[in-house]
Amino acid sequence: MTESVARSQVYRDESVPACPEIYRRYPVVIIGDHQICAGNTLDVQPMAGPHMHSQVELNFGLSGSMTYWFNRRVISLSAGELGVFWGMVPHQVTDCAKDAQFVVLHVPMSIILELPSMSKLRAIIFQGAMISGANVMPHDPDLFSRWRDDLRQGDPQLTRIVTDEIMARVRRLDRDGWTCLRGAAHADLHAPLSGRAYERALGVEKMTQFIGEHASENIAADDVARAADLHPNYAMALFKRTVGLTIKQSIIRQRLDIAQSMLIASDMPVTKIAFDSGFGSLTRFYASFEKDRKSVV
Repeated sequence: MTESVARSQVYRDESVPACPEIYRRYPVVIIGDHQICAGNTLDVQPMAGPHMHSQVELNFGLSGSMTYWFNRRVISLSAGELGVFWGMVPHQVTDCAKDAQFVVLHVPMSIILELPSMSKLRAIIFQGAMISGANVMPHDPDLFSRWRDDLRQGDPQLTRIVTDEIMARVRRLDRDGWTCLRGAAHADLHAPLSGRAYERALGVEKMTQFIGEHASENIAADDVARAADLHPNYAMALFKRTVGLTIKQSIIRQRLDIAQSMLIASDMPVTKIAFDSGFGSLTRFYASFEKDRKSVV
């Protein structure tokens, strides 16, 4: 594979296919280079198929309604409703009203993980639930619209301010209450996590955060397990059962995410991108990139 071929495989819009090594039907995409960002448009359109991404997604309805296929369930959101979920759960907009307009915000998981007082809400989202705010405030439509406009300006200082404001709104969501939209079969998600269930959720959070922060370094499954204070065998089984990827697959996916972002945002040589994103050789990078390319063709 040549450098020009590698660059030609990058989709230059807000959704960039990454490395779905086992989820070939559900491509992992890069949105906003994994940063906090807002959707390109307010108008809702059905998606061609399910996808996944690394951020937590906040959807606030301004008008109309839309229907999600979410983790093998059908869930609807309407105007005035706030839906929150982790993008690594396969999801797809399958239908929408003609007048449907939603503010879509993408918040990095690392920001959510920095809110220790919200351990229950974080764990629920991380387990694959979509939640809805119990009390939407009268000024929410104006707030979410302004946050979207501010984020799209690309001003770093303004982005930091908006991040703090969004996190304050999420903390209020945690305080005021929320509803799980996954249905009665998952009503137990409302119960406080305790004992082993809470420890498992926290362990997966720690492993995911470590991979996100260190994927470009020379790390392996043992390092990820050690970061969560877990035995490697237990950590690998827990991670695969919860996330659906092995630890190794998740590391590779993160590295490809980083490489794809660099291919979009810079003119750096592919060799430097390969090494800077954590691949030990250009051969390994091309092999992973080619496997990804074939999986989305």
